[in-house]
Amino acid sequence: MLLDTGAQAGLFGRLIQFDHWLFNKINQQWTNPFFDAVLPFLRQAEIWVPFYIFLLFFITINFGKKGWLWAFALIMTAVISDLLSSSVVKHLIFRYRPCCDPSLEDQVRVLANYCPYNSSSFTSSHACNHFAMSMFIFLTLKQTSRWWALVFVWAFCICYAQVYVGVHFPFDILGGTILGLGIGYGMSVFFQNQLGPLSLKQSV
Repeated sequence: MLLDTGAQAGLFGRLIQFDHWLFNKINQQWTNPFFDAVLPFLRQAEIWVPFYIFLLFFITINFGKKGWLWAFALIMTAVISDLLSSSVVKHLIFRYRPCCDPSLEDQVRVLANYCPYNSSSFTSSHACNHFAMSMFIFLTLKQTSRWWALVFVWAFCICYAQVYVGVHFPFDILGGTILGLGIGYGMSVFFQNQLGPLSLKQSV
């Protein structure tokens, strides 16, 4: 199904118009040289390798074998979210990316080093993957520290960067976020039902 980003009638048309308006604000007006330099890199997975390493050490040192099972469940959360977003939703619903949209491509500031023409913009796999992982991390680790809620800020910043650099519309991010939160919630429930909650007071 082609999700037309052109003129639409009724409520759907107004939503698309709002989506375009918000995209223009983020991509073209709410800009500055600092964001131009930082946000294209913020969305790259390599930037977050130190965070992933810290997470692996924290989990395995504190929870032993159960920590390794947690790490495997987190990886599976990312795999499932990416498959559903990239291999299911994107094949069912096609939407031009802002940088490829014939009605917008001359207006969009493209700060990313790629803009795949044949890849659907809906849903954002970055949003789906990172919010799925964030929900899983938060729900399974919230007993250890309230600071794990900051993983949602991490996911939001990456997703905001996707709009800022011109490769996604805000509604693509919203769709990916909703899907990802659902996957993360489901995986956290499955993990805790099978292995129980993680707690720093427990001995593994």
